[in-house]
Amino acid sequence: AGLPVQKCEVYKTFLGGGFGRRGAGQDYIRQAVLIAKQMPGTPIKMVWTREEDMTHDWYHPVTQCKITAGLDKDNNLTAIHYRISGQSIIAGVMPARLQEGRDPATFSGFYPGGEESAYGYSVPNILVDHSMRNPHLHPGFWRGVNINHNAIYIESFMDELAKEVGMDALEFRRKLMGKHPKHLAVLNAAAEKGGWGKPSEFPGAHKGLAQAHAFGSYVAACADVSVDGNKVKIHRIVAATDPGYAANPAQIERQVAGSFVYGLTALFLGGITVKDGKVEQENFDSYDMMRIKEMPKVETIVMPSGGFWGGVGEPTICVAAPAVLNAITNATGKRYRTFPLRDHGLYMV
Repeated sequence: AGLPVQKCEVYKTFLGGGFGRRGAGQDYIRQAVLIAKQMPGTPIKMVWTREEDMTHDWYHPVTQCKITAGLDKDNNLTAIHYRISGQSIIAGVMPARLQEGRDPATFSGFYPGGEESAYGYSVPNILVDHSMRNPHLHPGFWRGVNINHNAIYIESFMDELAKEVGMDALEFRRKLMGKHPKHLAVLNAAAEKGGWGKPSEFPGAHKGLAQAHAFGSYVAACADVSVDGNKVKIHRIVAATDPGYAANPAQIERQVAGSFVYGLTALFLGGITVKDGKVEQENFDSYDMMRIKEMPKVETIVMPSGGFWGGVGEPTICVAAPAVLNAITNATGKRYRTFPLRDHGLYMV
């Protein structure tokens, strides 16, 4: 604006629905200031159209992951190598916070160390690395951020390993979780209430599991899913969450159910495509959202163990997709590895 700082007042508007977009305000703040300078003495209010907003956003990062595992002669898991390739939010938004060139956000859910930072499985040899590849689109913080990718990588692969060694998916995980009691507790709770190991109460449905540690909380899900051609029906998701303390259990239940709207919309319908350098999705006719009729029944188990304060709105987003994906594989025998599922012709009903 060309004014001294003492003559400027800035009010940051972190209002509902922004989910990080208003934190990356360089573009629209600069635009508003340039307009105001052309109209001295006149207060201005700048509002983007939906089309301007969607085509000039700061988008959730794109990544992919190659995973390799080692098993000994007794089918014990001895090593895993996760190699993530893709975009870095920190490099795009606040590069000064890169840690020796590494983006800590990229490794969400992978952090090695103590019980509250490991991803829940004891494996003697683990390597997680990131080959940073940044396209021309701005990266931004979408609700849940990289854990939503990483939980799919980890939990889908755990199911693949269980199948490789001929073990039940729950028992395979339990074998690796002896030193991670909080992870194991939520997984057991979701599996028990979800009826794991028993025929689904929903005709033609199969079950899938997933667990994770995210935003300070331990979470797990058990999904009942049936597939008829290209139609996927998510009948129910049982979700267990240990946030340490539960100040308002009813609010936690609502947050968990709402988080699945995010996770399942992204899994089936989300995604930004670019043609000739321009974002193609301009409004909700081309960027679809989950409908009420597609929403599964959600049963939430709130099981605070005390000693820490975790989140409740973001953590369970990340287990919705892998639980449903594992159920789809159990129903069809096919493993889907790229998303959204609309690109494979699969839709929620």
